[in-house]
Amino acid sequence: MTVTTTAAGAPAESEKARKRERPAAGPPGRIDLDGLAGLRTVRARHPWRWAAGAAALVVLAQFAHGLATNPAWDWPTFRIFFSADTILRAVGRTVELTFYGTVLGFLLGAVVAAMRLSRSAVLQSIAWAYVWVFRSIPLIVQLVFWFNLSYLYKRFGLGIPFGPTFADFETVGVLGAIGAAVLGLGLHQAAFAAEIIRGGVIAVDAGQREAAAALGVPRRRQAWRIVLPQAMRGILPAAANEVISLFKGTSVVYVMAIGELFYQVQVVYGRTGRVVPLLMVATVWYVLLTTVLSLGQYYVERYFARGAERTPPPTPLQRARARVQGLRAARTPAPATGGRS
Repeated sequence: MTVTTTAAGAPAESEKARKRERPAAGPPGRIDLDGLAGLRTVRARHPWRWAAGAAALVVLAQFAHGLATNPAWDWPTFRIFFSADTILRAVGRTVELTFYGTVLGFLLGAVVAAMRLSRSAVLQSIAWAYVWVFRSIPLIVQLVFWFNLSYLYKRFGLGIPFGPTFADFETVGVLGAIGAAVLGLGLHQAAFAAEIIRGGVIAVDAGQREAAAALGVPRRRQAWRIVLPQAMRGILPAAANEVISLFKGTSVVYVMAIGELFYQVQVVYGRTGRVVPLLMVATVWYVLLTTVLSLGQYYVERYFARGAERTPPPTPLQRARARVQGLRAARTPAPATGGRS
């Protein structure tokens, strides 16, 4: 690089080098793209971000090392009881309670939500009182109450209200421990499901219903074809959270001596004294089943997002396939091309 000397004797760069390093000045208000293209791009540095990530990895590594090396976790006992028949039957009972509680809760919750959205002041008041009561009382209190319902009412009867009874049944025979658990879980879930459904419906723009009414679309068709598909995008995340909470909340039915997962784990570690490995058995099963529910939530939300996104983002399986195909294409040599002389 040629260097010249200024009048004061200081070295100065040549005019050609100065032009190469600085963009040439252009007319006011005009950007010199050629000059900007010659500038060197420097990536932003985030040292604290890297430090925080490294610290988090160190903590995770220490925790994983403790899981692998600490004999108090007693992993041999964990492996023995993780797939034991009693534990598998308890897992099945937990899934059963979750399924029945979810179905009953959301069916009843949809009815309560419709009552709250109706124009009848009586229906609105009854629905509001139901939500208020069942959200206020803890779940364990409700379960114990329904389990002891036969103390209050010895028999159930069918007949005319305030009139003669045509048939009656013993409460204990109609509502056993499983029935009381499903009833308590479903009624408790319905109070929260009603608010979730109502929130999703009122989140839909009122102009959608007005436009459908102006086109002469019947009200039932408006609800099923216009309002509900849009409301599902707001309902699904909160509804999935409630289902997962109900799945973990089934552990409360241990007070009714029902052989679900947590109750059975308590029985086993009460007999063997292996508290920690048996608690880890329950923990891992809860994590696995919650993961399955979360995957189902992802695909259901993706299905209902079709109306809002023209091209939904690829699923994890599609991303993995694309990555494998990209690796295969990179390893495959390009075919040789020859030309005629």
